[in-house]
Amino acid sequence: MASADIVVGGVAHGRPYLQDYFTNANRELKKDAQQDYHLEYAMENSTHTIIEFTRELHTCDINDKSITDSTVRVIWAYHHEDAGEAGPKYHDSNRGTKSLRLLNPEKTSVLSTALPYFDLVNQDVPIPNKDTTYWCQMFKIPVFQEKHHVIKVEPVIQRGHESLVHHILLYQCSNNFNNSVLESGHECYHPNMPDAFLTCETVIFAWAIGGEGFSYPPHVGLSLGTPLDPHYVLLEVHYDNPTYEEGLIDNSGLRLFYTMDIRKYDAGVIEAGLWVSLFHIIPPGMPEFQSEGHCTLECLEEALEAEKPSGIHVFAVLLHAHLAGRGIRLRHFRKGKEMKLLAYDDDFDFNFQEFQYLKEEQTILPGDNLITECRYNTKDRAEMTWGGLSTRSEMCLSYLLYYPRINLTRCASIPDIMEQLQFIGVKEIYRPVTTWPFIIKSPKQYKNLSFMDAMNKFKWTKKEGLSFNKLVLSLPVNVRCSKTDNAEWSIQGMTALPPDIERPYKAEPLVCGTSSSSSLHRDFSINLLVCLLLLSCTLSTKSL
Repeated sequence: MASADIVVGGVAHGRPYLQDYFTNANRELKKDAQQDYHLEYAMENSTHTIIEFTRELHTCDINDKSITDSTVRVIWAYHHEDAGEAGPKYHDSNRGTKSLRLLNPEKTSVLSTALPYFDLVNQDVPIPNKDTTYWCQMFKIPVFQEKHHVIKVEPVIQRGHESLVHHILLYQCSNNFNNSVLESGHECYHPNMPDAFLTCETVIFAWAIGGEGFSYPPHVGLSLGTPLDPHYVLLEVHYDNPTYEEGLIDNSGLRLFYTMDIRKYDAGVIEAGLWVSLFHIIPPGMPEFQSEGHCTLECLEEALEAEKPSGIHVFAVLLHAHLAGRGIRLRHFRKGKEMKLLAYDDDFDFNFQEFQYLKEEQTILPGDNLITECRYNTKDRAEMTWGGLSTRSEMCLSYLLYYPRINLTRCASIPDIMEQLQFIGVKEIYRPVTTWPFIIKSPKQYKNLSFMDAMNKFKWTKKEGLSFNKLVLSLPVNVRCSKTDNAEWSIQGMTALPPDIERPYKAEPLVCGTSSSSSLHRDFSINLLVCLLLLSCTLSTKSL
């Protein structure tokens, strides 16, 4: 409730009322001198009160929050009695919160309720009593005699497991298998994991906690039924069990709706950003630290020139990080000039990650380059944060949904580790590298320590952290530029970064009374359904 932008309304004795309020840092409710919310409609019956109101996206009132494309934490509360002259009465337990992206455009295409579908769902997976588990299960796609298009994907989350299932990735695998690979699932990234899982590197769909179903645009679908399409897929489910609860059994997965009414284009997915690696390093005690993952000009030029010189068209993006993540931006450059942001979320919520539909499709041409820019806060951490799979580790990724599909699945980078280690005074490591994490040879204070232990031994201050951040953002990067069959395009190895990138990204100043994008309307409205006799409330949003 602290420093919140609040509207108070209701219907008293048949007459609607609505007023603009705010709370200060001490959670004290105060009436706003500048009344920016406007009542549009109100209705009340024996069970519900419905209030519709509007407000400019950017009011330039210091007590109002600007409405942008970023995640908004919407809080709601109600009391059975109307607000009197002294203000609203205490809501007690009638309250809640929900993260929303108020300006994420809704897709209006209506799908037939009789649309056929198939499920890719785990069967009775035992969840270990540890904080993070990645569970992998291969599935065979139903055999189609001709081409079909998947046009919608929905999560199927077992009731009560909404906070347990953190994200789900669907990978395309090699087609050279028999059904023996389907027999049982296994922990992903485990030494005893079946070899067949290693062929599944191409992400074809991604869902993360807080997200809902995803519908493809009317001219695009995920192709099934041709030799280039997946015959076998791997479902990777990330379970987050921070309380180490025992005895959990899960049956969650995905539902894919398909049609024989073939659309014009096949969809593809590119994973861009920071290669998930221990070489992604974030010091402790930092209120702000920035990491970057590069999808380089060289990688996009080679792949696009070979596959689609006229470019590909991005229509949705999923931005992904973990618990320390505070903001993510996907920047787009062409011939050294920065284009419009492809996607951003300056108020990233780990528990709310979904595909952002772009308001207008954006074209990526040969010679363009992309930067996934992530902002972290490790102020409450005493040890280093490393890139990795656990939710307590970090990621910095963008999943781009685009068409037409080309032979490029991953376009990522990681900064050079030796130059990062030189920052803390490391001079030499033992070669050849025979252990992981590798071991330091000199200087004496780090001798025989792993590079992770050495980094944790270094006495990090905020000043040292800022200097380290500046260094990391200037380092050469190792590049991955991966094809569907796990092979690499020829562009790989160490690459120097363009020297003229402005960091961090500087947004254009907001203009009072207007939106941040000319394609948006000036007002937004919230329909707030206050359930006076029910246990839950529903929030719905729309742009007017």
